[in-house]
Amino acid sequence: MAKSKITLTPDIYFANVCPTLNMNIRSELYSTNEFTFAVAVILSAQATDKKVNEVTPELFKIAPTPDKMLKLGLDGLKKHIRVISFFNNKADNIIKLSTQLKDKNSDDINYKFPKKYHNRVELMKLAGVGQKTANVIMNVLWNAPNIGVDTHVFRNAHRYGWVGMAENTPEKVEEKLLKIIPQKYHAIVNHVMVLHGRYTCKALRPDCEHCPVAKWCNASEKNIL
Repeated sequence: MAKSKITLTPDIYFANVCPTLNMNIRSELYSTNEFTFAVAVILSAQATDKKVNEVTPELFKIAPTPDKMLKLGLDGLKKHIRVISFFNNKADNIIKLSTQLKDKNSDDINYKFPKKYHNRVELMKLAGVGQKTANVIMNVLWNAPNIGVDTHVFRNAHRYGWVGMAENTPEKVEEKLLKIIPQKYHAIVNHVMVLHGRYTCKALRPDCEHCPVAKWCNASEKNIL
């Protein structure tokens, strides 16, 4: 099949991919409040959402707040998350995070982050929260126009030619995407590109036959005969 010469622009991509997704689900990570979502995002670094979701329902029954996480303790937390990659380091960060968030509201089952953390600079002062994690937390919880550049976003931004060789870090990819993707899509970029990349435009053997933007795509990895 001859490849189309039409460029897969961000406008075409989002206009056609969004209708194929459940836009009411902003993340597939299991969580019960803002604290547990942050913990889940920390756990998901270099691990699949599926693997994280195997352990968090039970963990969050016991430790759904910073106070209860501290009561569970470092060793208790490790027992729950030991099947997740880098669990020792992640456990250390989650306990430190819980300590940082401990205040008069930190045992509220409906825990919400203090307003000061609705700022990326402040959020990144918390243990275990780098730029990508902060972007995902802010985007999912507060609809902030930040792009969490995970492996799916990074791979497909390059695959579609939206970024080039110079954009070789998540931070550089985010900076470029914020410039070229229309602002109306900024709050949903991560959600859309992650789900499309996870289930359709996969790293190996992308499912181009069922891809809503295949006819515009010129990617060298296209899997259409």
